[in-house]
Amino acid sequence: MALWRYGDPTFGWTLNTHRTTEARPIRQVTLPEWLTGSPAMKHEERLGFARSLVMGSSAKFPTAEVWLPWSQSKQENKMSTDNGAEAHVRTKSLIEVAHSLVNPRGKGIYATDEDPSEIQARLIAALGEAGKNISWTEAQAVERRKRWRECLYETMPTEYISGVILYPETLHDFKLAPVLANRGIVPGVRANGEEYPIPASPLEPATDGLDNLLPRMTKAFDDGARFAKFRTGFMCTSLATGGLATQLAIDTQSETLARFASIAQRAGLVPIVEPDVDFSGDADLSRSAEVHEKVISAIFARCVAHGVLIEGALIKPSFPQPGLKHPSRQSTSAVDIGLATVKALSHALPVALPGVLFLSGGLSDENSTAYLAAVNQLVDQNQDGIHGRLPPLTFSFGRGLQGDAMSKWVSGDEDGARHAFKARAKACSLAVRGKVE
Repeated sequence: MALWRYGDPTFGWTLNTHRTTEARPIRQVTLPEWLTGSPAMKHEERLGFARSLVMGSSAKFPTAEVWLPWSQSKQENKMSTDNGAEAHVRTKSLIEVAHSLVNPRGKGIYATDEDPSEIQARLIAALGEAGKNISWTEAQAVERRKRWRECLYETMPTEYISGVILYPETLHDFKLAPVLANRGIVPGVRANGEEYPIPASPLEPATDGLDNLLPRMTKAFDDGARFAKFRTGFMCTSLATGGLATQLAIDTQSETLARFASIAQRAGLVPIVEPDVDFSGDADLSRSAEVHEKVISAIFARCVAHGVLIEGALIKPSFPQPGLKHPSRQSTSAVDIGLATVKALSHALPVALPGVLFLSGGLSDENSTAYLAAVNQLVDQNQDGIHGRLPPLTFSFGRGLQGDAMSKWVSGDEDGARHAFKARAKACSLAVRGKVE
């Protein structure tokens, strides 16, 4: 049942949309009676469904109704094991944090969740020829990772960055979450583990990370994290070469993301689900967009089944794009990418979702900002159409923010690293507003 995808009243919430001076919709949440204590909704249960009658306050926002599956319209399914007071506080916190990560317009997330071996490899690569003969002890490598993080965290430009994703080492051992929180930046944590082949479809990955997830997320909350991110990969090929992703892979990874989201919210963390669709194959843009739409729709269908509070969750998708082996790869424009992206998102996203944070993995700095600007331009130009209903579309970049900064830092130029990072963050912020420098 897809009413949650197309109707404004969603799981007991009213989402009103109005224009701003930037010609961009702002989603205004009206909480139901069990949260606010004021009459907001009436319910009628019949034959396994519940009718939510959302009371509007004006002709602009009239009373509306939508029929929802009975089990998903119940307050208890949101936070079923909490008492009412705990559910109240936690739900409000999840919604507030989710919205703070994508608002005000122009802010996004800095992803610093590379594992230790990956960040060490990048630090060495940034040295160029000089890095070929570098040999660090384990203690030296740990110290360099910590110093690199501290360099940018301590001067993070708050006008462009709303949150930072930390690797568990950075959160628990380096204890750098307070450095960010003291600057008004929301700390988060990486939750996913490693990938492994799906036995029945070995060319496609499944993802570890659900084992002991609740205690890990609870500890992350205690150490200062307020959101968590879980990445899953999806293959994408043309129908002629196998038609990946298979339904098995989509079901497997979507279930993993939904279970993660449910557990993260139980620990008080806003879940960011990250479906990363591979673009190394031979799929054209249309095929890539089709896979993105199927994957995102499946993720939220499973999230609904697990009782995830959609209003307190976010998604970090890739951009639909032709594969590296497809002849149209070089000729496809940013506008083409933007059109495919907003179409897929318009079809697949639940209206209650507070925002979208695009990943930049594998893209050049130029392409990542061009694609981000293109999708926002299209939304701004089509406010009266289906695209105008999309939530804020911003960034969650790692390599797309820090490349130049890292090159300067490894050469000893810390001030230069900070300036380079701020320049890239500003460029990404402008792209969220539909502008390219």
